[in-house]
Amino acid sequence: MVSPHGIKLAVYLISSYFGDLNAKVCECLLQRGTQSLAQIVRFTELSRENVRNCLLVLIHHNCVQAFAVQQEGAFGEAPKVITNYMALFDNIIHKLRFPKFLEIVSEVLGEKVGKEGGKEIGKECEEIFEGLLQHGRLSLNQIIDRFKQTSNQGDSSAEAARDNFSKLVNARFVERCPAPEPFLGPPAEEETAAKKQGAKSAKIVKQTIEQRALAAAAPMESMRFLVETDTWNEASVETTDKKTTVVTLGTKRKQDNLESNTELLATDENKVLWRANFEEFIRRLRHKACVANVKVRVNNDAAIVLAATLELSRHSETKVRIDNSVPQSINAIYDEVIKRDGGLGMDLERIRASLVELGCETPLMAIDETYSVDLKNIIEQARIEEVESIVLKRYGREAYRMFRLLSKADRLLETDKISDTTFVEKKDAVKILFKLWKDDYLEMKKVIARGARQSEFILWKINKQSLWEHVLDEMYHAALNLRLRITHEQEQEKEVCLQSSPINVLLLSIARYFVIFVYLLF
Repeated sequence: MVSPHGIKLAVYLISSYFGDLNAKVCECLLQRGTQSLAQIVRFTELSRENVRNCLLVLIHHNCVQAFAVQQEGAFGEAPKVITNYMALFDNIIHKLRFPKFLEIVSEVLGEKVGKEGGKEIGKECEEIFEGLLQHGRLSLNQIIDRFKQTSNQGDSSAEAARDNFSKLVNARFVERCPAPEPFLGPPAEEETAAKKQGAKSAKIVKQTIEQRALAAAAPMESMRFLVETDTWNEASVETTDKKTTVVTLGTKRKQDNLESNTELLATDENKVLWRANFEEFIRRLRHKACVANVKVRVNNDAAIVLAATLELSRHSETKVRIDNSVPQSINAIYDEVIKRDGGLGMDLERIRASLVELGCETPLMAIDETYSVDLKNIIEQARIEEVESIVLKRYGREAYRMFRLLSKADRLLETDKISDTTFVEKKDAVKILFKLWKDDYLEMKKVIARGARQSEFILWKINKQSLWEHVLDEMYHAALNLRLRITHEQEQEKEVCLQSSPINVLLLSIARYFVIFVYLLF
């Protein structure tokens, strides 16, 4: 479920990039959930054509996913197939991270080719990737056309574009687009098929219709990063130059460009479209944050071993499996560790000690000595530390000590226990605890003890799941305020520049004297 400030931030981003009409359609989908075209028209009170064009723009920029479902018809009527639309909140928020994604592309691909020419090749890959971020989805021919406009390599620009595009795909920074409109079968049929699989199917968590739609739309893993050789044909590039829409450098897909977006989406269905693989960037950023946290919290050796283990399992990590890294043998970990800065002098004993510090356990039935890092615990520790720093800055050191005590406790704690353990006066402790509870950082529970004398106890605890959601909503709120502040400052700067120009100064002076003259006359 998307938080309130998350919706406001996403709507503001869509409005900034694509205009108010697209923002209105996106807001409808975020607030009301998956909707059909008729429902969106009814709730937004826009014309059917405007809604259709807005959906085409949002789909093209990976902000909306369409999928078809079978709906029961009225009495005596056959079932109908209806297209529904769902907003992709994470992809919208990723627009804030585009500069960071470009920086990662430049660094990673620049390092792979070495020092000589690394920066130049990294820059060319960055230009191709920037086109995908700017235009959402592009075919290979459109990527080559755009690269020709920006580079000064002449006839070799097409070959350079292909090579750099291949580097992006091999690094998994670019992937094939999902199916535009996958069909989901009736739930009854899928439940029947699951029951036939046996008792193991009962352990499978039931997916929402949105999760099923994303799974059905995703390309097969064998095809996701496959660049077919026939797409490199020079003749095909020349013949399709006239048919495909040329993407102009620097063009922004606002509301006034709806026709061009419609043409791009209406091209041949068999054409392969490519987009940025946000999942790969988020994985890299998550791993980088985990390594930085371990380096500060544990030591440098553990950070090197963790980075090596995550690098070995990076292609096997999925959205479903992020709690633990894929088990790796000690020999594979050693080979990866010695390739890293500071890891050349580490032996197997130091690596094993670091793995133990990371909370790894060797499987009892394993033939080889393998280790799997508990990523879930590392991520949770990093989250707690971030929230503790927020509590320290916002509520003070005494609140920080009490919050830290509750974060480590595995049960409800009474007010007196918290006050005595953290050396805070009970009167002050009650005020701080109630303030944290009022701001949704703690949960409170009142317990009445019945006996000779009835007494009431107040117990406190931290619900980590609801706390993460609350803090994330606050971050969305802060990001929205920063964006609004930046926009306001830019508008103020424009006004100052306009007022400071000689012509505007002269016009303002004339207007001022005119007002004085009129005032003196009347």
